[in-house]
Amino acid sequence: MADLVYPPIIGAALTLFRALDLKIDIIGAENVPRTGGAVLVSNHVSYLDFIFAGWGALKAGKRKTRFMAKDDVFRHRVSGPLMRGMKHIPVDRFDGQPAYDAAVKALKAGEVVGVFPEATISRSFVLKKFKTGAARMAADAGVPLLPVALWGTQRLWTKGRPKTLTRRHTPITIIIGEPIVLTPEDKPVMVTRRLRAAMTELLDRAQTTYPDAPAGPEDTWWLPAHLGGSAPTLEVAEAEDEKETAEKAARRAARDQAARDEAEAPK
Repeated sequence: MADLVYPPIIGAALTLFRALDLKIDIIGAENVPRTGGAVLVSNHVSYLDFIFAGWGALKAGKRKTRFMAKDDVFRHRVSGPLMRGMKHIPVDRFDGQPAYDAAVKALKAGEVVGVFPEATISRSFVLKKFKTGAARMAADAGVPLLPVALWGTQRLWTKGRPKTLTRRHTPITIIIGEPIVLTPEDKPVMVTRRLRAAMTELLDRAQTTYPDAPAGPEDTWWLPAHLGGSAPTLEVAEAEDEKETAEKAARRAARDQAARDEAEAPK
């Protein structure tokens, strides 16, 4: 089936990049496989990461990436049709097996599937714990893992900060690492450790070579604590994530109970 939606979305993204005069630097273009399936694995610091990680693979190797994303995005009246049109893969947080199966099928068909192994945006801007799904998919499909590090995207739109989509001249760094080829003897946990170690090196490189610095003390929010920034440490960020998760669960439970009460109320 032809990609009828992906090209115009790419065109719109390019128009935005030009309008904002973003300074996008793609490093490691030669590492993108020109053919065959691959699991593109990226760190997650911004709501826009899928755009830039996908752009890196497209610009470097002319590969379109099918990202795995929460099914909430697919139910939205605007983003839903676009996500489905670009053949991204919806993930049900209560039952991830159908999404996993769809991803493996796409990989075996020669597609590039994008995964954020941290699952959610890192408020600390350093790598969180990785889930093993990417390694398991690569093993089941017999394809390599392609590690990618993004930096600078958090300055445009990240968790807990207002959108700054009008910010001009922002440098964006995209580093694509060497593919990690699995063997039948590799265990998902060990592969995930290798993957995280490789991505830690890529992210350190992206952060330490980034061609911009905070404009002043009030602008250090986008730098991690270990580089002198005011972003929360990983431990503090994880505590904030746990609190947010608990609050969301409580709200869901309250909505579900209200729905049950309404259904059971005398008519």
